[in-house]
Amino acid sequence: MQITWKEVLDELCLDEVAQKGTWSTKPTLGDQVKDSLRCSVPRLKHILLTWIPVLSWLPRYSIRENALGDLISGCSVGIMHLPQGMAYALLASLRPVYGLYTSLFPVLVYFIFGTSRHISIGTFAVISIMVGSVTERLAPDSNFIVNGTNGTETVDIDTRDAYRVQVACALTVLAGLFQILLGVVRFGFVVTYLSEPLIRGYTTGSACHVCVSQLKYLFGVSPSRFTGPLSLVYVSICSLLPQTQVPELVVSLVALAVLIVVKEINDCYRQKLPLPIPIELIVVIAATVITHFCDLPSKYNIDVVGEIPSGLKAPSAPDTTFFSSVIGDAFAVAIVGFAINISLGKTFGLKYGYKVDSNQELVAVGLSNTIGGFFHCYCVTSSLSRSLVQESTGGKTQVAGVISSIIVLITVLKIGPLFEDLPKAVLSTIVFVNLKGMFKQFMDVPLLWKTNKVDLLVWLVTFISTVVLNLDMGLAVAIAFSMLTFIFRTQLPRYSILGNLPGTELYLDTDTYKEVKEIPGIKIFRSSATIYYTNAEMFLDTLQEKSGIEIGKLLSAKKKRDAKQKRKQEKEKKKTKKEAKKQRNGTSVAFSMTETATDGLHKGQVNLAYQPDITMSDSDSDAGYDHITEFSGHGDEAKEQACDSGTHSIILDISTTSFVDTVTVKTLKNIFRDFGQVDLDICLAGCQACVVEQLEAADFFSASIPKTRLFITVHDAVLYILKKRGKADFVLVGHHEYSSHF
Repeated sequence: MQITWKEVLDELCLDEVAQKGTWSTKPTLGDQVKDSLRCSVPRLKHILLTWIPVLSWLPRYSIRENALGDLISGCSVGIMHLPQGMAYALLASLRPVYGLYTSLFPVLVYFIFGTSRHISIGTFAVISIMVGSVTERLAPDSNFIVNGTNGTETVDIDTRDAYRVQVACALTVLAGLFQILLGVVRFGFVVTYLSEPLIRGYTTGSACHVCVSQLKYLFGVSPSRFTGPLSLVYVSICSLLPQTQVPELVVSLVALAVLIVVKEINDCYRQKLPLPIPIELIVVIAATVITHFCDLPSKYNIDVVGEIPSGLKAPSAPDTTFFSSVIGDAFAVAIVGFAINISLGKTFGLKYGYKVDSNQELVAVGLSNTIGGFFHCYCVTSSLSRSLVQESTGGKTQVAGVISSIIVLITVLKIGPLFEDLPKAVLSTIVFVNLKGMFKQFMDVPLLWKTNKVDLLVWLVTFISTVVLNLDMGLAVAIAFSMLTFIFRTQLPRYSILGNLPGTELYLDTDTYKEVKEIPGIKIFRSSATIYYTNAEMFLDTLQEKSGIEIGKLLSAKKKRDAKQKRKQEKEKKKTKKEAKKQRNGTSVAFSMTETATDGLHKGQVNLAYQPDITMSDSDSDAGYDHITEFSGHGDEAKEQACDSGTHSIILDISTTSFVDTVTVKTLKNIFRDFGQVDLDICLAGCQACVVEQLEAADFFSASIPKTRLFITVHDAVLYILKKRGKADFVLVGHHEYSSHF
């Protein structure tokens, strides 16, 4: 006998009806299973469109509107990819051809999975120098020294370069896996901990490393390389200046001058030029032609790019044995690369009105790195210069990236060997010129000095730590310092006493706004930050200081008075008992004397000398009770001392508090308890719904702290207190009844 799904679902639904007796509006188990089956296809479609965004926009691609702009933009960016790819590969201590590979495969992957329409994925100076620091640390020249034919020691360049490629690919794949993992668990918000001053300070410090690393090509010298902290300080370029190769310096200066002049022309006339002048490609072609036909390598010992193999290499798996050595560097590269990518992507998304999903961007960049690592690419991110060109030349979608990849592919397959005589000094000048935007970030310093000195401190600490401690340790120090500034800002908030702005329902800081007036008898206290365990004690201390009520002294004085009163009462009680006993004894004596007198009358003898003084005991007794009454009249001294300034109520404005922890709950309970003991009313105003729920979960409310002490606004709390005190006629705007909606 076969049982169908429909019968199972119907049975599930009928069982629940039989148990409950009525149909429930809440979805039953059967309904949930039905819904999951019914929605499986739309849900699958939604998942595919979410994880593979190209499926959502490519079918709707408008050839008429977008094709021409993407074609021009793609050609322009592709032309930029060629010189930048080869130049930035030198920063990664790899051969230039690997920069071309990096400008090809990751771009195609991002086309499929990316959500930004305008950024250009590929090589970038900061990421390249981070990769270069790892490759040179794990594969230094000293590990590849071999004996030459004439007995001299030389570096086995081929073996060294092959080993460095393995290191770079392993680093790239691991960084990509980190990014994919963070994206899958929806951890894209991690980039929010990298503030803009931190990123700009870090990229500026990285630019200094890039600049120093390229000096050897400009001057034609071979300095010793150092890795780790203070590596930038140990670079011995200055000591090698006498060994400068003049021909290479001349080539560098000429190329640098041409690049700077033409790029300035591009900037000045970018509104009039249909396309920016591709000066980088022109310089590369011209330098290659001149070097080849003038035979500069043999005549003047000009250092050139060397062999560039044509065609593509077969994909290969990275060497996983390097993972343990590069795990820290991989995480740093993953975070920095994503931070640069998402900041640039969100800038364009905000400008053109489309959404850039940070989690999907993590996955897209991660897949670009992971898949690229199998195809001999190193880590990628978006480039500001190429992205601006892609946007300014009319690029509308990532189809422009595909077109740029086609140009790079043609170069790798057919044209690559033609650039074998390209001087490395020319590639270095291209790197130098493209650092202009990063060095212009030094202008942040005077701007931040005027606007926000804490952000200035973050910028300076990040820059100095990056320059001095190298890229990986510098980033760690920068993040730690940035988090400390956040902690100190929340731990040391600004506390204010609020007053009413006459004619309004607004309550503002009395120290900042002189025209506001405090409500007589009411202190309104506010913190500028969330109250939690690091600042809860300071909140209580500042509340006492601002309100002028030292609750500790008042409670101590109250305890002393209570103890003294108790001792007085006990003493008076004993005295009263003693007097009562004496009175009873006197009464018995009087009774016996009366009998004696009676007997004396009968006998004719009367003792007139003895007259019991009953009024004395009565006087003493009355005096004792009068004293008790007088002391009890001073029982409100605590209240009188607490209200010397006329304060009878305190309103805590906690509208800035977004959550409460156990320390906060305990602090608020203590405030209600201690201030209540000296007859001060405490009210809470501006509680967010989530905070009220957390207070309920923590059993904050009780008979001594009812929910009627909660108010939506400060003005509602003020009206409630005035009405309670019989001062409802106090002049305030908004004569609506107080209400507590919690």
